[in-house]
Amino acid sequence: MNSAATTTRALRFAARQRLPQAQATYHAMNTATRIRAIHTSPPRPTTTKPQNPPPRENPSYAGKPEQHENIGRKRFGDFDVAGKVFIVTGGAQGLGLTMAEALVEAGGKVYALDRAPSPTDPQEWQEAQARVVPEWGGSLIYRQQDVSDTKSLDETIASIAAEHQRLDGVVAAAGVQQITPAMEYKAEDVAKMLDVNYTGVFMTATAAARQMFNYKTQGASICLIASMSGIVANKGLLSPVYNSSKAGVIQLARNLAMEWSPTRSDGRGGIRVNCISPGHILTPMVRKNFEEVPGLREKWEAENMMGRLAETTEFKGAVLFLLSKASSFMTGNNMVIDGGHTAW
Repeated sequence: MNSAATTTRALRFAARQRLPQAQATYHAMNTATRIRAIHTSPPRPTTTKPQNPPPRENPSYAGKPEQHENIGRKRFGDFDVAGKVFIVTGGAQGLGLTMAEALVEAGGKVYALDRAPSPTDPQEWQEAQARVVPEWGGSLIYRQQDVSDTKSLDETIASIAAEHQRLDGVVAAAGVQQITPAMEYKAEDVAKMLDVNYTGVFMTATAAARQMFNYKTQGASICLIASMSGIVANKGLLSPVYNSSKAGVIQLARNLAMEWSPTRSDGRGGIRVNCISPGHILTPMVRKNFEEVPGLREKWEAENMMGRLAETTEFKGAVLFLLSKASSFMTGNNMVIDGGHTAW
């Protein structure tokens, strides 16, 4: 044993015998030892967590029209999307197809993505194709894609963007429903629904944003389709997972808008992200709900201020607004279109 250790032990013994001088010396040595240990220990590694680009330092002017642009020069010029490329998931039928048509009518090149090998309602798809006016510059193309297959989804969106060297907008409209009392839900049922309604929407948005960043698409816009069911519970319909998934989509839009709306110094970013929360619409999914729950249609019609349900065509203007420069100063917003259902 070395002399320092022997001295320390002797002082410790003396301190226990309550000898004043020994106590003072022992405590002084003990404190010095602790201080040396603190100052000689290696520094802890520091990690910098990702931060949101400060909007004030990264203002987004992408898509912003000049003060007098299109005023008195072109009819509805702010809604013109000619030459722009769009993707609509859940686009084979119902609301998704109608929104795809709205963009085609305004001149957009639109890819409708859905999980079936071909549109599940061939007649509805053929009628939509027949309404395309080539002279207006728009086109409607179908691609098979399940949004829950993340790897394939990313590849499909990347291939569309690569073909045109741009991607201007995405509508994430794919969604599924399951009517089941909460206590009867199985974990796998919940996971299956969230795979499409939340994770599928999330992965669609991130896959699109990667391409918008890659090609530095100016004025790009992403529209997530949520639901008023993310704000209120649907009277007469036991759909806790669907409703909570849509609430998640509303909050997701705000967070993605915060992250992607600022424009970086290299020109990437400037992506606006918003969502639409429709009320009850006469879609194939809703008609199935009516078959499963007698009297549900009448109940829902009585619950809004207009006394009826919506048609899918009543959302064309909203999606065109959000994906065109008509909404150039709008991001992180939830547009509720529900016939006044949530207003009373």
